[in-house]
Amino acid sequence: MATSYAPSMQFTVVEHPLARHYLSILRDERTEPEAFRAAARRLTYHLVETATEDAKLAEYPLRTPLEATSGYRFPQMVAVAVLRAGLGMLDAVVDLLPGVKVGYAGVQRNEETAQPEEYYVKFPVIGDARVLILEPMLATGGSLSWAIDRVKEAGGTDITALCCVVAPEGVKRLEADHPDVRLVAASLDDGLTDTYYIRPGLGDMGDRLFDTP
Repeated sequence: MATSYAPSMQFTVVEHPLARHYLSILRDERTEPEAFRAAARRLTYHLVETATEDAKLAEYPLRTPLEATSGYRFPQMVAVAVLRAGLGMLDAVVDLLPGVKVGYAGVQRNEETAQPEEYYVKFPVIGDARVLILEPMLATGGSLSWAIDRVKEAGGTDITALCCVVAPEGVKRLEADHPDVRLVAASLDDGLTDTYYIRPGLGDMGDRLFDTP
């Protein structure tokens, strides 16, 4: 979506035609849950590829059926799904990233204050692994900022957040709280409604993924 806001943090909007196609399916109010889940997974493939295109590979010798050559191993990564909507992105991450470790950050938004309320956190050992935080909707930024705080407390230093759509308000919050974190999204939307929903957005990601009212 067109917006005059220009973030100063390391922020990439994925412009691939297929990403725009699948995002449009997510936005469409007529999309049924099964098709919605499929589009979320396919969109996430593009987000992950963009987020990891600078990954440092380890070279090693191997043999093809014809001769010796070099092979390349992908580095260890950790994915943290922000519950519950982040689960809609997790299958694509597990499909693409070899040996990825998975953690979960359970947070729900207080509908009156829009502030995050923690209810579950479980991470693998992070060490020096690169961390992808899966948070489809970046609205006020409270939930994602909280999740980043928890990842940093667990030792994470190389962190990228993957989002489907983001609002300028949420990006500004990340710029203030975590300017060292990279952000990859499919769209920078126009802003928030009075009830803190992203517009034009795609509605409530969790409800649409899991067909809950």
